Amino acid sequence: MEEMEEWVMTQLDARLGREYSPLGSLDRSPAMPTRHQRHLGLVQNLSPTRSAELAAIGQAELRRVVLVESDQYYREVLTVELLRQGFVVHAFADGASLLGSLASAVDADLAVLDWDLAKIPGIKLLAELRRHGVELPVVFLTGKFVPGNEQCVLASRESLNAYECVAFDQGAVDFIPKSRDREVLVRRLRSVIELTRSKADLPSRQHLACGKLLLNTEISRVFWNGVDVDLTLGEYKLVHLLVSNAGSFVTYRSLYDRLHFEGFIAGSGTDGFRANVRSAIKRIRNKFRACDPAFNEIENYNGFGYRWRKPD
Repeated sequence: MEEMEEWVMTQLDARLGREYSPLGSLDRSPAMPTRHQRHLGLVQNLSPTRSAELAAIGQAELRRVVLVESDQYYREVLTVELLRQGFVVHAFADGASLLGSLASAVDADLAVLDWDLAKIPGIKLLAELRRHGVELPVVFLTGKFVPGNEQCVLASRESLNAYECVAFDQGAVDFIPKSRDREVLVRRLRSVIELTRSKADLPSRQHLACGKLLLNTEISRVFWNGVDVDLTLGEYKLVHLLVSNAGSFVTYRSLYDRLHFEGFIAGSGTDGFRANVRSAIKRIRNKFRACDPAFNEIENYNGFGYRWRKPD
């Protein structure tokens, strides 16, 4: 096990273009080098078997993650697990360190942020990244990890639900307790990256119009009668899905999948996600009605889903 961890950390340092250093120094790592430099660092001074394994990873397109986690033990453990599964990781102990090395974020596929960061909480760090033009998909980790016995101290269920709603309203793509098995967590991160890449490969139109509605798909903004409705990214995704299927009902499950990713499970019971969808639609309606009190374009089919009315 020690040999495996030492080899993994050697690969991390090779990828970051430096000599081997202890795990505790991850938060002081320099800016991430270019992808070409990383590939060169991966294959230097390795056995033929290791070189072949890493070449296979390179051919499959490396997944690059920025991790901001205040708990050193959990940061190190999660970094090792990500590296073991073929990720490139650039880890930071706090938000200020990440903001001081934005090149790392720009070069990454995904940002994984601790919700309970000191000084700059995770949700504020997300806002700062967006303000600096960093549009990475963001996953939040929540809970206080207790090293040695695999425990995770969580807030109350009511608080977690509130935190989760705020995170998704601000554009997060997932919200994961640290109590989840690390292998499951890494699978979820991999799914987010692969889904994001597949969407990026699809052809897109810059504008989508439907009656008084105009969606600017390049900047994810919604306008009603020329007025910006001021939707969050999550709300924009729901409106985009409804308008893309104007005249047809979209299921609760499909709407919830658009907020997160296909098969995402949350809420109480098998249909617990419906309450989250209803709350999101209510907020969307209220924002449109603030622009136009007569707005009634979103219709509900009780127990099934919602649709955007086709223009007359």
